[in-house]
Amino acid sequence: MQQPLTIAGIQIQPGTQADIQIPVAPLYNHSAMAMPVHVIHGRSPGPRLFVCGAVHGDEIIGTEIIHRLIRMKKITHLRGTLITVPVVNVYAFIQHSRYSPDRRDLNRFFPGSETGSLTSQLADIFMKEIVRKSRFGIDLHAGSNHRANLPQIRADIENPEVLALARMFQVPVVINSLAKEGSLRKAAADEGVCMLLYEAGEALRFDEVAVRAGVRGILRVMEAIGMLVPKSRHKHTSKTLITDATSWVRAPVSGILHMESPLGGTVTKNTRIGSIVDPFGGHEMEIISPISGMVIGRLNLPLVHQGDAIIHIAHLDRLKQIEPVIQEFNEKFTNA
Repeated sequence: MQQPLTIAGIQIQPGTQADIQIPVAPLYNHSAMAMPVHVIHGRSPGPRLFVCGAVHGDEIIGTEIIHRLIRMKKITHLRGTLITVPVVNVYAFIQHSRYSPDRRDLNRFFPGSETGSLTSQLADIFMKEIVRKSRFGIDLHAGSNHRANLPQIRADIENPEVLALARMFQVPVVINSLAKEGSLRKAAADEGVCMLLYEAGEALRFDEVAVRAGVRGILRVMEAIGMLVPKSRHKHTSKTLITDATSWVRAPVSGILHMESPLGGTVTKNTRIGSIVDPFGGHEMEIISPISGMVIGRLNLPLVHQGDAIIHIAHLDRLKQIEPVIQEFNEKFTNA
């Protein structure tokens, strides 16, 4: 049998679940604030995985993914421990904002400081109570500022263990991405935690396909690390594309954007992917893709200024691979 687990001074016994409120600094009106945590502490020893959402407060898709995950009956019989944090940045979450009240991006302040800014203190608490008590982690994000992302994993795939789990998530594309200094992924990796970052959907919106893919991906990771028993050892594995580079295409002029390339679409170098027109319709400028690859992110707001990032393309040489991967993914989750 496992040993008890302690989070924020509360002891969770093996074979039980617990809802914990980790105290954080109160608001200036002295309203109490806390980071919500739900723990499923299995009876049998096994890996310890944390899953978190809303490190950026407006990226609420992770909150919904975790909500659905912890309601599933199958995870009550897991080996090891699942620690879920549906809302990490509680301050930004209640403000529908990406940033903390001190105007800082939490995902640039890890591992934090007990005596630093409000954001730095929040990062420090999360590291002490969650990250350093885990062996694996999955950080759930969404596109920001009216941009939507195709379901994707970002990870340091130079680490063979990370690559294996990234493939197991079974989203259309895995992006080989070194973690940025100050990010949760970098701070967790420095502590020896095997980390994946899931990007999907748009800030302040729920995307059903992205939510379903996120829940299914987490379950598959739990199976891969031995927390859950797979339904079948011979189950079909979806193909995932891997890329080492991505590029944003920016608006060449200001105006009204008409984007013609959907998420998951194939684009070819030096071909048209959309246009920008002036508000009176008198002038149109074509947007030409500078590279070939797959659309993994795009701006949904049609009002753009010159220089705005409007479409995100993963560099892929074998364009014929893209359509079958996207078709299989859509078939799996659109009607799930």
